[in-house]
Amino acid sequence: MTDRRKHQLAGAAGGLINGLFGGGGGMVLLPLLTKWSRLEARAAFATCVAVIFPMCCVSTVVYLWEVRPALELVLPYLAGGVAGGLAGGLTFERVPVRLLKVIFGLFLLYAGVRYLLW
Repeated sequence: MTDRRKHQLAGAAGGLINGLFGGGGGMVLLPLLTKWSRLEARAAFATCVAVIFPMCCVSTVVYLWEVRPALELVLPYLAGGVAGGLAGGLTFERVPVRLLKVIFGLFLLYAGVRYLLW
């Protein structure tokens, strides 16, 4: 399989997960970016965010069109998300890669257990 085809399949898998669950495409993309693209961990995290952003925009349009969430509930989360994204982006370079990996792994573990018990 060519690298281009691998990258397209990884993107499709990330988009599918993102569309199905309203997020989480990075769970698929991050490991594949480090394995198939041989990106260093920090570059893989940044690339993952850059790839996920347009996927989230597409999912947002579809959800707004199809599901029509209550915007009065969306806005406070959006404000907090913008603030958190800004804080994370500004501190990203100062966080050791090992700690980023541990936080990401713990988040995945927490999310997995939470969804299984939900």
